[in-house]
Amino acid sequence: MPSDAKQNASAEGRTSAVVRHSVPLLPQPRYWLLWGIVLAAAVLAIGFSVKSVTGLTTSEFGVDQELSRHHVGVLTTVAMALNFLFAPVAGVCIVLVIGLFVFLVRKSFVRAVMFVLFGCSGWAASEVFKLIVARHRPNPALLFDPLAPETGSNSFPSGHTAFAVALAFALYFVIRGSRWGVITAWAGAVMAVVVAWSRIYIGVHYPSDVVASFLATSAAVIVLAGLWNRYSPRVFARLPFGAGSEEAASEAAATQAHGS
Repeated sequence: MPSDAKQNASAEGRTSAVVRHSVPLLPQPRYWLLWGIVLAAAVLAIGFSVKSVTGLTTSEFGVDQELSRHHVGVLTTVAMALNFLFAPVAGVCIVLVIGLFVFLVRKSFVRAVMFVLFGCSGWAASEVFKLIVARHRPNPALLFDPLAPETGSNSFPSGHTAFAVALAFALYFVIRGSRWGVITAWAGAVMAVVVAWSRIYIGVHYPSDVVASFLATSAAVIVLAGLWNRYSPRVFARLPFGAGSEEAASEAAATQAHGS
């Protein structure tokens, strides 16, 4: 009996380790690489169009100017708070804190790595497109009430919005499958839209900048999800502590149940 109990405890420990470090497979379209290329091409098409077609930037800037004339105290407070929270420094802190929470509290190194990778994917994508398109920001001198004047050729797409979209994806991927999954998805979508609105409200981006951020981040997430599903199980399996797939965890649990 003691021997059987010891074997069962050992099997439970092995199963727990597999489940804890399992590699979740993420949803992805069938032709994920093609989708990523198409979305990236759409971002570039928008970016070069707004730079080259006369009158488009002027029309878009009219939206910024109109919002600048109608700033309201509460909305301004919200917009400026989002301006700080989704900036690079605060954003990195948010990603690291949530990643550490997943690792230390939920005891999942794999999901923590997954969250950090996808949480940062929006920034990476936006920086690449910023360098390629090099669109100048709206001129703060022409705004009625410039809240956070910024200049430079890094307007397209919006990094704040790209981060918000990526954070929504990352949170959903971590919580997916639980009762909070759908709620997280909707909350993340609303959050991304609000951040996008705030960038135009403040007057540091054109409408097409924030629209392109959704496309750019979606392209990055789709490609990264495809790469994750293909390569992450074998990568984590080579780490010292080992990491199996969700299927391996199920097999281990089934083996334990059958053995008992």
